Amino acid sequence: MIKYETHTLKNGLTIIVHEDNSTPLANFSLLYGVGSRDENTERTGMAHLFEHLMFGGSKNVPAFDVAIQMAGGESNAFTSNDITNFYITLPVSHIETAFWVESDRMANPLLSPEKLEVQRKVVIEEFKQRYLNQPYGDANLHLLPLTYRAHPYRWPTIGADISHIENVTFDETQEFFAQFYNPANAHLCIAGSVKAEKMFSLAEKWFGDIPARQRKRTNYPVEPQQKQARFLTIEGNVPSDALYIAYHMGSRLAPEYYAADLLSDILSSGNSSRLYRRLTLENQLFTDIQAAITGSADPGLFLITGKLNPGVDIYDAENAVYKELEQFVNPEAAESELKKVQNKAVANMVYAQMSALNKALSLCHASFLGDLTLVDLEEDLYLQVTAKDIVKVAKEIFRPENRNVLYYLAKK
Repeated sequence: MIKYETHTLKNGLTIIVHEDNSTPLANFSLLYGVGSRDENTERTGMAHLFEHLMFGGSKNVPAFDVAIQMAGGESNAFTSNDITNFYITLPVSHIETAFWVESDRMANPLLSPEKLEVQRKVVIEEFKQRYLNQPYGDANLHLLPLTYRAHPYRWPTIGADISHIENVTFDETQEFFAQFYNPANAHLCIAGSVKAEKMFSLAEKWFGDIPARQRKRTNYPVEPQQKQARFLTIEGNVPSDALYIAYHMGSRLAPEYYAADLLSDILSSGNSSRLYRRLTLENQLFTDIQAAITGSADPGLFLITGKLNPGVDIYDAENAVYKELEQFVNPEAAESELKKVQNKAVANMVYAQMSALNKALSLCHASFLGDLTLVDLEEDLYLQVTAKDIVKVAKEIFRPENRNVLYYLAKK
């Protein structure tokens, strides 16, 4: 069980403190409720771009990384569909440095046209290297808009098109900051050898005077139920053909989430998993095949992706995947594998909780989702899944009309 205490400032900032005396370090995680789903359709990639801009310094901390390094710490950040999370690890004796630098860039970031141009170039280069010039890098640029027609999950975090970042104006970055980077849209967690009352006091000292602003509440478009399978074929300079299959499923807080997660493990977690054993080792259709879920705040995806062996017909490989999915027709088919993946899931959670940083990140995310009890209940929720639950969720997700298939063919 992860023990924690919570407090909310008058300006809306949520603070969670987890006391962990096993480490001399403190982990400081500040999560903003803004991701790619909050972007304008003509300015996709803004959340990721702004993550970069936040490292450009602030009024009283012109060199953010230098300030952290001088305190013996290190920092990083990530952006997803739903959130942007900044985190710092440093000696607990210097924890106030984290409060200082993060509160200053929440209140007074040094935004300027010159800094925008610098980070614009960095993000554009990342877009080219990771998505346009890397084999299969652009797969999600095709798969997501095939799968989503209404919801903003239809573009990846990097953005739908490189021109969106190229055309971002300085005024637009200022508007984006004002909308999303405010105390009421933030969740702060400190985990380490700290005392809760002291952390709440420091939060009041450094964040308490930041003006409260109206939290932007977005009613995200509801993705209509898919009633017909969708298919798309593209060609690229890739080593071999690849198959991408996306099925719609529930959100991170949906009751069936845990069964779906375990189902993905049954299919592709480890060398004894179904897809690897049957389609890679025995039938040698794929060089690699994986199943995963997105686990997003709004209804997400169950993904199956695989690279084909040379000479294998992609439609034969696709039908072989469906045959494996059809095996989930009765509880006995999943019973023998369920306990193994449950034990593995729980072991991974226990291992992750040995890290104070992971606990800080998990508490922040649970707070964002609106249910802090998740950090303690999830182990039991995984163990409560039955073989009947696996069959039920497989039947619901793997409906033929619910599939979106991308055939990524190597140019001959």
